[in-house]
Amino acid sequence: MSDIERFAPQNPPQQEIKEAHIRRTEYGRLQVQIDAPLIVRRDDPSPRTIYPHGVDLRFFNEDGSVGTDLHAGKAVSFDDRNVLQGSDSVVVVDYCNGDTVYLQDIVWRQDDDIIFSNHPVRSVGAGRVTYGDGFTSDERMTNLRILHQRGTIEIDE
Repeated sequence: MSDIERFAPQNPPQQEIKEAHIRRTEYGRLQVQIDAPLIVRRDDPSPRTIYPHGVDLRFFNEDGSVGTDLHAGKAVSFDDRNVLQGSDSVVVVDYCNGDTVYLQDIVWRQDDDIIFSNHPVRSVGAGRVTYGDGFTSDERMTNLRILHQRGTIEIDE
């Protein structure tokens, strides 16, 4: 019995999902698709969902087309607060305006319908590079705004 206890995990996950593909709809319209190679659910000390091998979020426009993709190398969702924190090579691709945004980390507060980062940001698109000190966006990633922009910025006349 002691040999069995020695090899048993000390804090096993409550649930584990491999090769997950989750879709969130509202009134029959696809809003967000979540893909992850591994999802681990834990309840100790607080309920959370962990994406240890990364997560890909795909946000859809009202017409069903893909609006934005978001990738994070690691992520944790704090289920009791409805907050998802992504880190490790975060990339946001905005298909509507052709921009790709590179970040250190990202926070999605689902109750407030906001996605943001307070760390340095680099945006690349259409022959320009813009740097900033953070960004904010709505939950559907349709109103992405870089804070304190600097670098090459194009202005339409």
